[in-house]
Amino acid sequence: MPPEAAGPIHAYLSGHGQDGAGRSLDSVLALSDRQLEHIHDYIQWLFPLPTRSMAQPHSPVLTDGEIEAIRADPAALANLARAAERMLAFYRQTDDWLVPSDHNHLRISRILQSLAILSGPEAARRFYTAIIARVEASGARIAPGNRRYWDAAVQAGGAGGGKPPGERAT
Repeated sequence: MPPEAAGPIHAYLSGHGQDGAGRSLDSVLALSDRQLEHIHDYIQWLFPLPTRSMAQPHSPVLTDGEIEAIRADPAALANLARAAERMLAFYRQTDDWLVPSDHNHLRISRILQSLAILSGPEAARRFYTAIIARVEASGARIAPGNRRYWDAAVQAGGAGGGKPPGERAT
């Protein structure tokens, strides 16, 4: 981790660190769609949250210091935008997630929450708008509870972790 990094997540998002599996951000962004679908420990690094992941409890938790450092770091913010674009490409190019309930819906909730916290509500809204357009174009029926998570993440704009009251983040 470079000395200027506020923690491992900041180092990773700034392009100087590795995730828990030893991968760089660039190597994760270069994964194939098939790999993105089947590998489950990268999303917590690309889109960190200040709450522990129930799916990957050993992933790091975003600290207040890292939030401030990432928000002030143009390289980390640019890499976060690259990660959002890669995940949008994945969701545009694949159809398996276009069902009432799927693990990718949890990933989308995480992405929206993380973007709102780190990049701001407008970045989360852009991702949300693209996802909703894809869902509507496909005619898919996403479970209302899953859609509520997405709606809440965008409405919260980074406050309160973007989850409905009384519910836990993914």
